[in-house]
Amino acid sequence: MVKRVFVFYKHKKDEWYLELPEWKGDPEDLQMIEGADQWLDLLGENRDRIEVAIANAKFEGADFLTLIRIGEPNLGGGGNYFLESYQENKVDLKVWLCEVAEFIFDEYPQRIYFAAL
Repeated sequence: MVKRVFVFYKHKKDEWYLELPEWKGDPEDLQMIEGADQWLDLLGENRDRIEVAIANAKFEGADFLTLIRIGEPNLGGGGNYFLESYQENKVDLKVWLCEVAEFIFDEYPQRIYFAAL
């Protein structure tokens, strides 16, 4: 199981970014867009910085994103995920995660488990 705590922060323009010092790609790849920003707004509860435990296996207190499909490389690639509920509340949110998710897990997991700390 891969389980880590990640820090996300809101830029001055209300854009969410992931802190990932080991990422050697384009820093813009760390911006959370296309539903991932809404997901972090939900977890962040009006904060500008949050820590989130993320894993590819279930852990106590975690909710999860479910893989819908892997994107076509010529259309941006990434993984398309769905958040049905969060803390027992219906959400129905589509979330796109770029290749950074694959970098973290060495794949696009069927489920990504998470909990805001």
